[in-house]
Amino acid sequence: MVKKLSRRMQALLEKVEDRDYPPIEALSLLKETATAKFPEAAEAHIRLGIDPKYTDQQLRTTVILPKGTGQTVRVAVIARGEKVTEATNAGADVVGSEELIDEIQKGRMDFDKLIATPDIMPQVAKLGKLLGPRGLMPSPKGGTVTFDLGSAIAEFKAGKLEFRADRTGIVHVMFGKVSFPSEDLLVNLKALQETIDRNRPSGAKGRYWRTVYVSATMGPSISVDINALRDLKLTEAA
Repeated sequence: MVKKLSRRMQALLEKVEDRDYPPIEALSLLKETATAKFPEAAEAHIRLGIDPKYTDQQLRTTVILPKGTGQTVRVAVIARGEKVTEATNAGADVVGSEELIDEIQKGRMDFDKLIATPDIMPQVAKLGKLLGPRGLMPSPKGGTVTFDLGSAIAEFKAGKLEFRADRTGIVHVMFGKVSFPSEDLLVNLKALQETIDRNRPSGAKGRYWRTVYVSATMGPSISVDINALRDLKLTEAA
């Protein structure tokens, strides 16, 4: 059965033209079409010319959003010895060792990001089936397996995000809140674009960027002019 669009969504779709919008115009329209009754996120949906079933065409990395995410990020750390104290002093919300691993196994999930030191990863590995589907499993590529706890905690609390291309080669990333000024959203979107370009998989063939759409959480998709976004200089976006 075809789902009928709400009157609200039909009205919003009428505002979106079938064309690629210049980045700042797309973000202004995103804000205009955010009419839900809760604070919506700004989302990017980027289709890349990759086939992630091949290991040399997978994309998994992190981006630091210069203007932040607009969210309060609760960071948990699993470590041993003096690193436990270091994590606490650095502002981690949840800190522990083997006992925290046991608590997570029993269902504790009061955190948004989990960081672990390399020496305790063999024990953390048993949480894979629990944390993996939630995107919470620590990984070196994601910057969440490290001895440099102070920097990692500070970066994730300030707006560092981990993301990956799904199995169809599409990246879905929240890059701020709709309440942000359009210019701040543009700075974050530009940082995301540069990160994806910088981490282009070695096996990616042909045209790398296919489509870029932005939307509010409950809003319509708006196509962004990819070349205009890539050609944009950060001084223009700042």
